[in-house]
Amino acid sequence: MFAAVDTKHQDLLIQNLENILNKIKNKTPLINESFQQFLNTKNGYLVSSLVSEFLEFFSLGFTLAVFQPGTGTQVHGPDRGNLAQDLGIVENENTRDGPLLLEVMKRCQNSNSREDGSSDSSLPVLHNLVTELPLLEAKTSLSNEAILRYSRQLVLPELGVKGQLNLSKSSVLIVGCGGLGCPLAQYLAAAGIGRLGLLDYDVVEINNLHRQVLHGENRQGIPKSLSAATALKQLNSGVEYICYNLILTPKIALELIQQYDIIADCSDNVPTRYLVNDACVLTGKPLVSASALRMEGQLTVYNYHGSPCYRCLFPVPPPAETVTNCSDGGVLGVVPGIMGCLQALEVLKIASGLGTSFGQFMLMFDALEGRFRNIRLRPKNQNCAVCGANPTIRVLQDYEAFCGSSASDKCRTLHLLSKEERISAQEYKKILDEQVPHLLVDVRPPVEVDICHLPHSIYITLDKLERKNLDCLNHLNRKLLEGKQITDEEMSFPVYVICKLGNDSQKAVKILQELSGKELGVLLAKDITGGLMAWSNKVDPTFPQY
Repeated sequence: MFAAVDTKHQDLLIQNLENILNKIKNKTPLINESFQQFLNTKNGYLVSSLVSEFLEFFSLGFTLAVFQPGTGTQVHGPDRGNLAQDLGIVENENTRDGPLLLEVMKRCQNSNSREDGSSDSSLPVLHNLVTELPLLEAKTSLSNEAILRYSRQLVLPELGVKGQLNLSKSSVLIVGCGGLGCPLAQYLAAAGIGRLGLLDYDVVEINNLHRQVLHGENRQGIPKSLSAATALKQLNSGVEYICYNLILTPKIALELIQQYDIIADCSDNVPTRYLVNDACVLTGKPLVSASALRMEGQLTVYNYHGSPCYRCLFPVPPPAETVTNCSDGGVLGVVPGIMGCLQALEVLKIASGLGTSFGQFMLMFDALEGRFRNIRLRPKNQNCAVCGANPTIRVLQDYEAFCGSSASDKCRTLHLLSKEERISAQEYKKILDEQVPHLLVDVRPPVEVDICHLPHSIYITLDKLERKNLDCLNHLNRKLLEGKQITDEEMSFPVYVICKLGNDSQKAVKILQELSGKELGVLLAKDITGGLMAWSNKVDPTFPQY
């Protein structure tokens, strides 16, 4: 009986092998064009790498030879350590017992389950629409459990039972669950705020975790508002959490903001700041606003008991190309942590009835010097377009058009050059492959060049180009002369400019075009669209992203 079964399996295996061999003989491709295109993408690289690592973990790597039938060679997957790093998986003794594909599956399961593996129906609900909320129940006394939980702050004469009851009947909307919103939400929940609205349109990514301390490695890909609420519910289940997975727009801002007592702006873009400010003025809500960039932070409370609003101080938005966010300029993780804690302090003071210290002042924090400064603000502007004596803004407007930039915390995309003045990362790869003489100029700051760079580039920072630094111009001229001598070309020499995302490179091309034939030799300058991150996504998936 067993011999008959073995013979049947053997015949089936031989038949399958014969089919594969026939395909190879007939040169029938085992990888079609669409599959090959997918493999050339970042996601395709990760998927194929996961499959390769899975098979090699169980010593089945020989099965991958079918992907190169023409040569019959075995395909080896990427180094496991590099793949784990690309996926944001921190290797430990638990993860090393299985393939990385198992860790990816565990993350998916953890996103919908509790740590004990059981389903938790009490997890916060994610809202994609704004709905009307019921009024918070005003408590007249504290339970024994609440007295014990909040006992360390109840004994403060400035707060007491009355202040704690005020907190329990207050609602706060946090716009942005990132570096500022995480510590802010954490301390508001711990202090016993009655209702906490958490709004964010983005999902958790590995590069968030150095500063967005409510999220974790196992929550990558999960909406930030839901991730934050899940962590907060473990801290204080007595607080009501409302999660909004959406972009705050003029269409929904008034309906949403009018349902909360205090608004905290933790966004990282100018259009949202103007939108939140105008909506707070039109609905009569106090706005606790903070920002953090590099090693500096600011905090102000707007529209509270006669204090100026954001438009009073900044009636006109800055030029879009001058605005820097954390993605562009970087930030030390503890700096938004400090500013978010200070936001929490001011929100708690307002909600408890103590009032704020920053209605007429702006707090400036310099982390490098370890110094705080208070700057007195101008009084409320009677000519302000939204809160002045005769306001001209009575309805919310198009803030992206007003600011000339996107209402997104992601890196902005500038459009300073024509299509003819730019090339794609793939086109530049072709130039390298064909060994076409040229110069590649990297205009990033030295600290970014130290992270990663293309080996054949020369480095001239954008700020030195803008200042027309003589040493840099002489260095570039020497390189141009060397290139022309190699090619015996007297006409314009090709210069390609690269940066991280393709914004600064466009600025640099504009400068080089002005200098061509004057301070510099004749050159033809173009930038590489999308910069080094496009090179990583579309050409070399092993190139680091930051």
